Amino acid sequence: MAGYAIAPGATQLATLFWTATGTTLCACSANAFNQWIETPYDAQMSRTRNRPLARYALSPVHALMFGVSTGVAGVTSLLAFVNPVTAGLGLANIVLYAGVYTRMKRLTIVNTWVGAVVGAIPPLMGWAAATGTLSPGAWVLGAIMFAWQFPHFNSLAYTLRADYSKAGYRMMSVTRPRLNARVALRYSLLMFPLCAMLPVLGITDPLFVVDSSIVNAYMAVCAYRFWKRPEPKHSRRLFFSSIAHLPVLLILIMAHKFWQDRKSQSNI
Repeated sequence: MAGYAIAPGATQLATLFWTATGTTLCACSANAFNQWIETPYDAQMSRTRNRPLARYALSPVHALMFGVSTGVAGVTSLLAFVNPVTAGLGLANIVLYAGVYTRMKRLTIVNTWVGAVVGAIPPLMGWAAATGTLSPGAWVLGAIMFAWQFPHFNSLAYTLRADYSKAGYRMMSVTRPRLNARVALRYSLLMFPLCAMLPVLGITDPLFVVDSSIVNAYMAVCAYRFWKRPEPKHSRRLFFSSIAHLPVLLILIMAHKFWQDRKSQSNI
């Protein structure tokens, strides 16, 4: 719900509730469809073989019904209680994740970029729920989420590359490990100019550039070490740094937005 909190405008609890509920239902639907499609492959991977479908704790029919019902409920609730833009993004997220990304994982490394688009949509949903539109600030926030996913996922995929290879997934870490590390570094560095755009758009105060650069620098250093020597030690370090990076960065955005709003009010 960071997108909702960062977007301009007053918070309405009812809208926040239905946005959170609808987004959660859409995510449940996308994940249910994903696991329904990938059951034979999940059973081959140590990371996913304990999922309900992979260990026959749930029937495929029940999983499919759950995916359909949560998808319909999620999109409908967003349409009825939030706005059409947010509902459309929720539907797009389900289709992209289950219908495009899941299928592409066994075909081409481009799946990683499609998956990053999927991960960038939730903050757009939060922004759209608060404002009813997708202004430049929403797209920058979505771009930050898009870029963050490459150091996060590429480092994880490198650690699990043997699993992905065994299941037949066309991941960069399996087919082109050097590119996998370069892409992680490239998008780690992209975080610097993307964060610098938030003060330009008036979303945060200028000091955010300094604070965000410190946080981004740590992840970039980890990404550089992973690129320099792609090995499990460095991939795990980058992965855990990315896990810490995202919540810290989002908290900084919200804090600097608060200070920017206070400053704007005092100047009125």
